[in-house]
Amino acid sequence: MKQFMILIREDASIMANMTEAEAQAEINEYMAWVEEMAKTDNYISGDPLESEGRYLKKDTIHSDGPFIESKEAVTGYVLIQAKDMDEAVKWAKKCPVYKNDGAVELRPVMKH
Repeated sequence: MKQFMILIREDASIMANMTEAEAQAEINEYMAWVEEMAKTDNYISGDPLESEGRYLKKDTIHSDGPFIESKEAVTGYVLIQAKDMDEAVKWAKKCPVYKNDGAVELRPVMKH
């Protein structure tokens, strides 16, 4: 099995304007997705990310988060295992992020 990183990208303003009930409903959807992957041994780990952070280049900090300069932000990650990219895509397509016009970036983890 290969490992794949799913980077979850969402509109930060939508997340910031959610009611507590809406946020909990979204969390429940993510938990159901993760539980489905866990039942098939595809889930490895994952977490949401806080909005605070730093965007760095070699000698400077280009952005001192929260990352409000960009509409879309990486809000979380999920590490999965799958037999190939096609299977990983099937899991990534089930991510709840699409409900709010979000996106995912799916990348194989390089092993060397």
